[in-house]
Amino acid sequence: MTSRERFLSACACQPLDRPPLWVMRQAGRYLPEYRELKARSSFLEMVRTPALATEVTLQPLRRFALDAAILFSDILVIPEALGQAYAFRDTGGIAMAYRINERSQVDALAPAAAVPDRLSYVGETLKILKHELAGSKALLGFGGSPWTLATYMVEGGSSDDFERIKLLFYTDRPMFEALLEKLTEALIAYFKMQIAAGADAIQIFDSWGGIIAGPDYEAASLQWIRRIVAALPADFPVILYAKGTAPHLTDQAFTGVRAISVDWTN
Repeated sequence: MTSRERFLSACACQPLDRPPLWVMRQAGRYLPEYRELKARSSFLEMVRTPALATEVTLQPLRRFALDAAILFSDILVIPEALGQAYAFRDTGGIAMAYRINERSQVDALAPAAAVPDRLSYVGETLKILKHELAGSKALLGFGGSPWTLATYMVEGGSSDDFERIKLLFYTDRPMFEALLEKLTEALIAYFKMQIAAGADAIQIFDSWGGIIAGPDYEAASLQWIRRIVAALPADFPVILYAKGTAPHLTDQAFTGVRAISVDWTN
């Protein structure tokens, strides 16, 4: 059984010789070869350059007996493709080019149809990786959930209290839903592009799902994830990671995803 076969069998709940192994933050600063590359190219340059993104993706596979390669990219390429660029603050964290405050800004975001072209470098990276892996390892694509992406777009970057996105959700539901509609359609187009380029599975990261409490998690996040999964090819492996959402694991299991990642709080 190859690593790719092992991973796909696990997603299909079939018998295994052993569980497949991969690491959430598989590529990155803990590797000296990554730090060497990072000294010559910025993070965003590496994300946007297929040859560099391919190299970073493959680095951990050369060191460790892993069963899957994880595309080197960033969840915020979606807001950027829609017209809201981002950068890294010198003091740490994310800074968006502007903060979404008004409905007109939501309406001005690019349509989902523009995403595959604007993020064509991601598709190119996946195609190169598919060739390099030659079927030996599973190839995982990913993206952020609509809710998690919306937190950055409305807060204007990283946040400690998420006050603005919560205010929008609870006081202006039409504008909130207009933004989440845009993000959901953009992610559907993005994930379909990743699948066409060779991804064996898609990981959806609802990294800030835990900041919305109780039954509101469904309206704020889970319903949009469910729509994304339903729009992808039937039975295609989708993995959901939603940080700090232990009370909602059963609901997540019925979204149509094939696997759920759990964090230390679950």
